[in-house]
Amino acid sequence: MTTDKRPDDGEQKLEHLEAAVNHLHESIESQSIAVGAAKGILFSLIETLGALIGDPDLPEHARSGYEALRDKARELRGSLDKR
Repeated sequence: MTTDKRPDDGEQKLEHLEAAVNHLHESIESQSIAVGAAKGILFSLIETLGALIGDPDLPEHARSGYEALRDKARELRGSLDKR
């Protein structure tokens, strides 16, 4: 019998969304993405995270991870609004 050491689906979703936010942040800092495009992507990420957070079946530990990531994305959007 083998033990499956892969992260569960929820952890993978969080990791992928976090990677997306981090990649977007790096792209903004290096100016390799247009500000308007970055704002659109951030809007979609924030909306997606909000939908995930609103899931009543979501475990509390996962909810807090999504909330922290949504806050990070909002801060990034705020920094773009100042440009």
